[in-house]
Amino acid sequence: MAKRTVDQQIVTSLRVLMRVDFNVPIEDGRITDDRRVTQALESIRSVIDRGGMLILMSHLGRPKGNGYEAEFSLEPVAKHLVGLLGKPVAFVKECVGPEVDAAAQRLKNGDVLMLENLRFHAEETLIDSAKKNPDKKLTPEQRTAIDAFTAGLVKNADLYCNNAFGTCHRKHASMYDVPMMLGAGKRVVGHLVEKELRFLGDALAQPARPFVAILGGAKVSDKIGVIENLLPKVDAILIGGAMSYTFLAAQGIAVGASLCERDKLELAKSLLSKAGGKIHLPTDSVCAAKLEAGAEASVAAGAVPDGKMGLDIGPATVSAYQSIIRSAKTIVWNGPLGVFETPPFDAGTVAVAKALADATRNGAVTIIGGGDSAAAVEVCGLADQMTHISTGGGASLEFLEGKPFKTLEILDDA
Repeated sequence: MAKRTVDQQIVTSLRVLMRVDFNVPIEDGRITDDRRVTQALESIRSVIDRGGMLILMSHLGRPKGNGYEAEFSLEPVAKHLVGLLGKPVAFVKECVGPEVDAAAQRLKNGDVLMLENLRFHAEETLIDSAKKNPDKKLTPEQRTAIDAFTAGLVKNADLYCNNAFGTCHRKHASMYDVPMMLGAGKRVVGHLVEKELRFLGDALAQPARPFVAILGGAKVSDKIGVIENLLPKVDAILIGGAMSYTFLAAQGIAVGASLCERDKLELAKSLLSKAGGKIHLPTDSVCAAKLEAGAEASVAAGAVPDGKMGLDIGPATVSAYQSIIRSAKTIVWNGPLGVFETPPFDAGTVAVAKALADATRNGAVTIIGGGDSAAAVEVCGLADQMTHISTGGGASLEFLEGKPFKTLEILDDA
């Protein structure tokens, strides 16, 4: 899915409306983690350094959609961006309306304007309400409201740029309706989305082999689509995290007090039968009677003892997984392999992260699927030793499931 990039587009004297993902943590008016902002700088500079007039729009948190809510204002992000860019960033306390129109008209080549939180308007996410309607469609009134909101955004745009992969799986107004209304020839992708399409897309379409997927997390039900989509494509799937105990229980192995989806045992059996030996499960676990930092832990081979929970993959499993990773040429990882935020149950995840870093140095393509996996790699201090870390947790998961992304399909092809 090669799409035209902002770099391939003349932007001089054009108002470029860029959808970014500045949904960052803010405490007492200060950003505590600005990675989502710094990751967008390449595309931002591409526009302003070439004489474009940049208008940034984003959401932040989950406001009610009934107007301004101070805790979800993007104003602190605009102020932070001033320091990163070393130039003024105008901010307007709305995203549509006369105040926005006036600010957009004042822009000169190379200027930056940031709009207030899109989700202060219910119309931004109103498409989600369609699922609650009897016929699963928008009502005429809802459609009219979205169109009016979209027109307010499009009014000040000569070009649309999607640089927010983390929300590409949502057909929200700023992600879908805006580029649709603006029309073909005026809708491109930024560097972040281009990288996601290149790495995640190539990994699924034409991976260097052996191709290994590592899947963790709590629930098999969260990963059904991913496993089913990956099985025909990969050479091996390494399973960890609490979801592994559902698979083990499906094989008749006792899992003690471990988290286990008992209502998904037949599903787990079905997936294992389809796998043809591609699914690898833990052979030992790090167990404890309770989940807390510094808890007394022991290693159990095979079955988990009664009264104990499996909270991490054990050393034998780590060794086996490391061996498979060493031989791999493409590796995709989504989901931690234990309760990595609570030592000592972080050891398995850390060991696998280090194995991926070694694999990268040896020429493998290593792709981290956002969310908790990205956080684990960051905590290990190994983020810069991975080929690509996805900026979208839920989006990358749906991409791995093979779901269509209408927000990307409508953008201009390269």
